[in-house]
Amino acid sequence: MQILEHVPLAPMTTLKVGGAARYFATAVTAADVRQAVDWAKSRQLPLFVLGGGSNLVIADTGFPGLVLNIGISGVERLSENGKQVLEAGAGVAWDALVAQAVAADCAGLECMSGIPGTVGGTPVQNVGAYGQEVSETIAEVQVLDLRDGQLRSLCNEACGFAYRSSIFNTGERGRYIILKVAYALEAGGEPTIQYRDLKAYFASLPATTRPTLAEVREAVRKIRLSKAMLIVEGDEDSRSAGSFFRNPVLDAAEYERVAASAGGTLPSYPAPGGHFKISAAWLVEHAGFHKGYTRGHVGLSRKHALAIVNRGGATAAEVIALQDEIRRAVQEKVGVALVPEPVFVGFE
Repeated sequence: MQILEHVPLAPMTTLKVGGAARYFATAVTAADVRQAVDWAKSRQLPLFVLGGGSNLVIADTGFPGLVLNIGISGVERLSENGKQVLEAGAGVAWDALVAQAVAADCAGLECMSGIPGTVGGTPVQNVGAYGQEVSETIAEVQVLDLRDGQLRSLCNEACGFAYRSSIFNTGERGRYIILKVAYALEAGGEPTIQYRDLKAYFASLPATTRPTLAEVREAVRKIRLSKAMLIVEGDEDSRSAGSFFRNPVLDAAEYERVAASAGGTLPSYPAPGGHFKISAAWLVEHAGFHKGYTRGHVGLSRKHALAIVNRGGATAAEVIALQDEIRRAVQEKVGVALVPEPVFVGFE
């Protein structure tokens, strides 16, 4: 494994901003990962693990330690307890794994088609879209425990999954490096069609006709493309970190308060425990930031108000400034604190 110096990181992210890594390495095996960890530790350097770079904002000053890119590949298909299990290396492209699952007629991942990034990033934020979350299918996560250097297998419950969170980005942040993830899928299962956009897409079909997994995958990719949430080379509106803010989840009393302050119209979706998930995109627009809004070299996508985009030559500082401006406006307008979704690297 080669240790490189002063490697630009912006090209490795979908947002295309940020400085360089002081040191950089790519690990293709668990042994490589251990070697990189030991190398950084022996030099008392901070370590950052880089996956597909799709949900990431890197500071203009870059990262002062070792950036470790996880390139562990390979997908193994197993049968366990009546499920089809796909065990994938953390470096496998996520959408390629979804395509493989759909081709094998295995349900459980189809609604997460088109999401950029790699397998290793999916448990961290409990990635989800259009009515599915990876926590519904993850059976096991294989990790390197930096606390004692041991390889471990964490079951679903041990990962502490919640909406856009897990132990990997909360209580145990920085403790584990994800090496492989196993997804238990339903062979021959029905696709999930719960989300409003998907229901609308298939509304013209007879009630007795059920779309196939492949048709749902194609529909999701088309919907994402219409919102610039599918990475297309040369499309400025897809030069983003994806959805920049989480959809807030409110209890009934808070929901009523926010709805009243918003004039009674507040797009929402049912959430567990009698809560309501409200549209962060709607809050952003309600606060005065329309699709296509521009502020210097950054702005909002012309197709989706939740995506902060790099219009060309943007800096991380400009991205942060627009984020702060939007959060302040939403807080003042309806009293809701928007929570950013990306990981911020190299900032104070």
